[in-house]
Amino acid sequence: MDILWLNQSDVKSLLDMPSAMLAVESGFREHGLRKVQMPPKSYLYFKEHNGDLRTMPSFMEEQDIAGVKIVNVHPDNREKGLPTVMAVVVLNSTETGAPLAIMDGTYLTDMRTGAAGGVAAKYLARPDSTVIGMVGTGDQARTQLLALSQSFDIGQVKTTCRKPGSCDAFVNEMQQSLNCDIVLTDSIRDVCDCDILVTTTPVRSPLVKSEWIRKGTHINAIGADAAGKQELESSLLKRSKVVVDDIVQASHSGEVNVPISTGVFSEADIHAELGELVAGIRPGRESDEEITIFDSTGLAIQDLVTANMVYRLALEKGIGRKLEMF
Repeated sequence: MDILWLNQSDVKSLLDMPSAMLAVESGFREHGLRKVQMPPKSYLYFKEHNGDLRTMPSFMEEQDIAGVKIVNVHPDNREKGLPTVMAVVVLNSTETGAPLAIMDGTYLTDMRTGAAGGVAAKYLARPDSTVIGMVGTGDQARTQLLALSQSFDIGQVKTTCRKPGSCDAFVNEMQQSLNCDIVLTDSIRDVCDCDILVTTTPVRSPLVKSEWIRKGTHINAIGADAAGKQELESSLLKRSKVVVDDIVQASHSGEVNVPISTGVFSEADIHAELGELVAGIRPGRESDEEITIFDSTGLAIQDLVTANMVYRLALEKGIGRKLEMF
């Protein structure tokens, strides 16, 4: 039996942001309609090495696809010349369970997470949003900004990061992709003066204070994806409309996990899951004055729908390498 192997170059040649956003939005819709099987992520923690390994299985009934992603998060990897996040995705036949494809999931993870932020902002940000604030300038910041550019006429990007070299690389790359003004600042407070704020850091102590966020702002909180991580001051959640990708997963590992564990916030305070907005079950933004927050932990269905799209395109275009396993 042959299995299709797709390396990162193959995946990059097949996956762009517009198609990733279409795939991810369809996945959220199916999630909102409760037509998926998706157990919470399983974690292995390597405290000595400041990292973890996660498994993310899922099955989507309407599209009849199944698979699993294995992914790590090691913040110190940059010093070793490796990505912070690396992943492999396996697609399986729902008829036999046999593996159909194995592909690089590192680039795919960046793209599908960026796409989720873009989809969330489509439903939660003010349509006339033009100023984007970016806290963090890593790979995820790039794809978040690319996704936002699909739905908004971006006039200015404000950004800050701890390492000047990283900021410069971000500015140089994004100015080639987007026709907008990119401003570097040393102040997170200045960055928060924006229409859409994106946070993509791995911190465990809040960087964004509630008093810095003006009415009408939308926030994509991307960095908190494990217990104990938190980018936003807890009191900010209390004055905002909070939408999560998945209530169970976010409660344990999303931006809401620390506020819930300390009793400042509760699951009952969560407005909806993003899939409910996409499916039309719950409303998104309802006024220009609302502060809205999307708490992204990353769902297995995002990987699944994106990987399936890549797989179908690879078969159509004859890309990849067939490997004999059995």
